[in-house]
Amino acid sequence: KLPLVCTVLSNSVFLSTGPIVSGSLVKGEVGQNITVPCFYPVKRTQDITSMCWGRDSCPASKCYRTIIWTDGWRVTHRYNSRYTLKGNLLMGDVSLTIVNAEEADSGIYCCRVEISGWFNDQTSNHKVVIEKARISTASPHTYTSEQTS
Repeated sequence: KLPLVCTVLSNSVFLSTGPIVSGSLVKGEVGQNITVPCFYPVKRTQDITSMCWGRDSCPASKCYRTIIWTDGWRVTHRYNSRYTLKGNLLMGDVSLTIVNAEEADSGIYCCRVEISGWFNDQTSNHKVVIEKARISTASPHTYTSEQTS
């Protein structure tokens, strides 16, 4: 019997008794650190497992364009130092943080947690939208300089 998992993402609730497929929309601005949520249940040490983050929707296995990989205990592969897992891996928090986000970071991200058995992996696709910072509506300052003769 598979455990019942309840995940709350973006004010939506997903109930599942099997492989979990969910997602979220994450918005941020250029220069911010953006965190894309991903969690899996860890009740005992044996539950700790490998996972990957990739660009594009989750394929049938592994990740396309892998940007970060963990064996469950530590990060074993990182495409770029701007991608990091700041959560507690041993508690199932494998949320991706994109440091100093750029517009080019916009797109679909796949979080795949490898669960043993055929087609048991927990997958979630997340849409990330990074926009330029909004322009301030404050009135422009006028500077005048005194001239001396």
